[in-house]
Amino acid sequence: MLSRWFSCIRFDEVVALQATPIIGAVLSIGALSASHALTVAILIAGNFCLMAHVFVLNDWSGIEGDLKDPDRASRTFAAKGLTRREVGYLAGSLLAISLLLFGLINTRALVVAMTIAGLSALYSSPTLHLKGVPLFNSALHFVGGCMHFLLGYAVFGAINAQSLVVSCFFGLVFTAGHFTHEARDYDVDLLNGIRTNAVAFGKTRSFVAGLVLFVSAYAFMVALAAFGFVPFALVFAAALIPVHLLASRRAMRAGLASGSLHRLQRCYRALFATIGIVMIMVVALS
Repeated sequence: MLSRWFSCIRFDEVVALQATPIIGAVLSIGALSASHALTVAILIAGNFCLMAHVFVLNDWSGIEGDLKDPDRASRTFAAKGLTRREVGYLAGSLLAISLLLFGLINTRALVVAMTIAGLSALYSSPTLHLKGVPLFNSALHFVGGCMHFLLGYAVFGAINAQSLVVSCFFGLVFTAGHFTHEARDYDVDLLNGIRTNAVAFGKTRSFVAGLVLFVSAYAFMVALAAFGFVPFALVFAAALIPVHLLASRRAMRAGLASGSLHRLQRCYRALFATIGIVMIMVVALS
């Protein structure tokens, strides 16, 4: 049974979302100590459970549509022999464990974690299902991206003006990724009557909106570095713009097919991971 439950967790997506709060923690941690290492471990465990909850809740809510998608039907929890009630319990358990872990750290982190869970519920829950409300769904991703950075920052420091400004970079990246993801899922969302940005405004417009936001995120990081909000070395982010544009051009030449957008997603994740690694290394060595 446990193996079937674990199979419902999108480990690749959850692992990819560990970096943002770690970067937030690194920027607020100050001097590293043994006690800090334990706190960071709790942060990682809590964020893992929180992100797993977000994706399990999304899958629980969207199961009917996923079963209609030939590319997803065989990977749904229903295909693995789990009921909707069981997956609902899994989502609730993951959230409870996450909030317990953040409660062990401090009240600030707990409040931010609860805010992220609330945004996830607004987006995915069958009652509200704001996933199908154009632009507002992207606004949820922007706030969620900001909160994800602040989740880590709040572990070691009080949220201030500087942290709020830096968090906007992650909000831009999350929102840009959301537009691109909607372009990738255009066909299945159209089939299921979900009015995403891509369905409402067109796949190409959604993709271009995501690309504009991605370029804005790189430019914003350069500005943050130039004005001293983050280490100056991060001005190198400007050099990644042509790489991203080239990868995006290839996706457009391929007709924004699902496979081409998957490849683009792997590319830009690697680019932003590079920014994160450089940020962590520079701060750790300074």
